[in-house]
Amino acid sequence: MFLPAGEKQFEFWVLSRNGLPNINIAKHFGVSRQAVSRALLSMDKRIEETLLEMARANRIEVEKLDSKKGILFGRSIPFKANAIIFVSAKHGMQVWYEHEGECGSCERYRECIELLWDFAEEMQLKLQSTEDPTKLADELFGKLKELVEQA
Repeated sequence: MFLPAGEKQFEFWVLSRNGLPNINIAKHFGVSRQAVSRALLSMDKRIEETLLEMARANRIEVEKLDSKKGILFGRSIPFKANAIIFVSAKHGMQVWYEHEGECGSCERYRECIELLWDFAEEMQLKLQSTEDPTKLADELFGKLKELVEQA
């Protein structure tokens, strides 16, 4: 399922996820509050369907899903590892598996660090500075799990 990253509905959803009230989103875009509410209901459904589709495709057993935050926690059946699927406004749909990596020697080191810091910023979470993507991911996803459980 495709997420419309450049469409107004998706922009509404990102702003709502960041805590902006519907009335403010409506004023910003010059639309009615009801139009924003309808768009958010539609996007929440699309986000949920997309997260579930990604879980099925990656053989991840769902444990917790929050469509308003765009996060799914689960367990990878083939890898026997915890997994998280999340929607990043900057990076799109992402799947991350809990693992101990050899990050210092990995050619994707910079990409992982950037993804994690960007998503933490999108979710307005402060993290301890570390150069180890595995530790950064553990901290980020731990905080996200707390956030989802509070909702």
